[in-house]
Amino acid sequence: MPAYLIADIKITDPATFDEYRKLVPPLIAAHGGRYLARGGASEVLEGAWKPNRTVVLEFPTMAALRAFWTSPEYQPLREMRERSSTSSMIAVEGI
Repeated sequence: MPAYLIADIKITDPATFDEYRKLVPPLIAAHGGRYLARGGASEVLEGAWKPNRTVVLEFPTMAALRAFWTSPEYQPLREMRERSSTSSMIAVEGI
């Protein structure tokens, strides 16, 4: 069953984050992931959520998502993302 990584990202260092955005897509693809949404326009329909940059990734399974998240190749990129932004993220299984 597919799994989704959903992130709300506030960019604090655009230059560093731009480098992260260039480096991470091949690694996501290597783990079977693909972008479904990547910073496009959003509209709050209910509640007080104030999204910044929304990213939605789809992976074939939760195991594939976790393999990406914990991979040694992603850790330096994760540190780059953390230095250049603040984020809220969840992983959720699909149907």
